[in-house]
Amino acid sequence: MPRRRRRGRTALLVAAAAVLGVVAGTCTGLVVQADREPTELPPLSQPVVGQAKGEVEPLAAAQDRRVRTDGDLRKLLLKKPRGAKAAGDWLGDDDGWMSLAAYADSFEKPAGAYADLVHDEFRRAAVTGWESGHLSVSIRLIQFRQEEYVAADRAAGDAQYWAEDEDDTDSWVVPGTADGMAYVHNQPETEAGYLPLYSAEAHAWRGDIAVEVWVYDTKPITKKRIMDLAERQMGRL
Repeated sequence: MPRRRRRGRTALLVAAAAVLGVVAGTCTGLVVQADREPTELPPLSQPVVGQAKGEVEPLAAAQDRRVRTDGDLRKLLLKKPRGAKAAGDWLGDDDGWMSLAAYADSFEKPAGAYADLVHDEFRRAAVTGWESGHLSVSIRLIQFRQEEYVAADRAAGDAQYWAEDEDDTDSWVVPGTADGMAYVHNQPETEAGYLPLYSAEAHAWRGDIAVEVWVYDTKPITKKRIMDLAERQMGRL
């Protein structure tokens, strides 16, 4: 699976430059102000603003997404198709939840991913998957607390960055999303003694949840298959 993208030095240098610019501007302003005559301050009194009357109607449960996403996140996952069998040990925890440690372990550098996820205020992850012949599907809903920033958006963007970095890859926007993307990797992974393994993936986000859809098969995966899974999963959110 793609590694979690790290923050580069460029972002830190830009941030530092912005801070230095504010400090320099403040110092210049103080020097100019010191040479000016004192200006009389205006009165502190302000017009009284009347308080609005009436009550605001709360959102109905069907309209308030937090009512859905604060409940059992596993209920928002797609259901296993009829005839398919539940995924094996590769799925992770067998109760539909994936711990922070288990999720971090799915990256090429688990220790770094673990630290990033803690920084991003990882809250919980719900997962499902199934197998049908040589086809396997895995879907994850990664939820963040988002007290500091929109981490779900960044998580989806990181995953898209690495998906686009793969050679011979086709991509499409997932309908119904602002920037969700689906990818089909046309070049299979090969290893002596094993059948070739093709893959496809989709990454999107909604609110505080990042959505991951992974599909693997021994034959090429169609756009229709990955798009159908992505669209239906996003529809459940």
